[in-house]
Amino acid sequence: MKIVNVILSGGVGSRLWPLSRKSKPKQYIQLFDGESLFQKTVKRNKTFSDVTLVVGNKDNHQLTKNDLQQLQINNYNEIIEACPRNTSAAIAFAAFSSDAEDILFVTPSDHLISGAESYLKSVGKAIDLAKNGFLVTFGIKPTKAETGYGYIEFEGENVLNFREKPDFETASRFLDSGKFLWNSGMFCFKSGVFLNELKKFNSEIYHSTKVAFEKRKENFMPEKESMDIPSISVDYSVMEKTSKIKVVNSTFGWSDMGSFEAIYDYLISRGHSIDSSGNMLIGSEIHCEFVGLNNTICIYTPDAILFLQKENAQKVKEVFERLEREKPELTR
Repeated sequence: MKIVNVILSGGVGSRLWPLSRKSKPKQYIQLFDGESLFQKTVKRNKTFSDVTLVVGNKDNHQLTKNDLQQLQINNYNEIIEACPRNTSAAIAFAAFSSDAEDILFVTPSDHLISGAESYLKSVGKAIDLAKNGFLVTFGIKPTKAETGYGYIEFEGENVLNFREKPDFETASRFLDSGKFLWNSGMFCFKSGVFLNELKKFNSEIYHSTKVAFEKRKENFMPEKESMDIPSISVDYSVMEKTSKIKVVNSTFGWSDMGSFEAIYDYLISRGHSIDSSGNMLIGSEIHCEFVGLNNTICIYTPDAILFLQKENAQKVKEVFERLEREKPELTR
């Protein structure tokens, strides 16, 4: 039995445009104490993992290689997807590449985590539960009424319900009740147990990923067979249906860095300057004045500038999607 850290690194990070592009998604941007979120993920989990397995895509596998070379890490495994097919397929590929008794510790590549002792304690609990045949998800104790995260209703280690991203009023009720956790998107389970549950609850994904995996060439998944895989998240395909699920109530510091609001808070904690009205410039050292604006973020890149009120950070994805249609060169 091995502990395999499966790092999911196929996302684009559209809510962080224009910093994050298809050619360099947010997990590879070295904005975090001189490191990328991907690098921090690898370092954080390497101490207790026997294998590092990166599941990325054909557009970013060179970025993965570059980041790992900077860390002087050459011993890692990689699965390179031909096209994005969501987390069910990515995790299934990892499971097919592992022994049935291996423990897969599945982590996104773009999360920022603090509180090492608390983190290791939660991971240890999850590994113990996984050894006993459970599919484990990590729930984060919420610190505010966050509308950008999904929630898990829980009792002890038992999952009662999954809830979609709520509006502010609903999120406030969740926070006040003390019965809900943020859904972190991190998982832990035996490879064989996961595949059995995937086959049970979504045989189409199971069989189509198996066909694609068996036709891989070295680390590269085939495009034709990959396109036949339904694009469904692992929450929908397995975690919300299985009776084997458990949740680890976790108190370590956690953010998916999925919006400029999160980036703003992080940069302030690292001493990044703001003016007296809470306005911030990111991406340039030029002098910038904000007149009549409060809590506004200006994000500068050589080919695009975004002005954003912090509370509207989740709407950047809509800008990215519009530009994909109208000016796709600005998203690459």
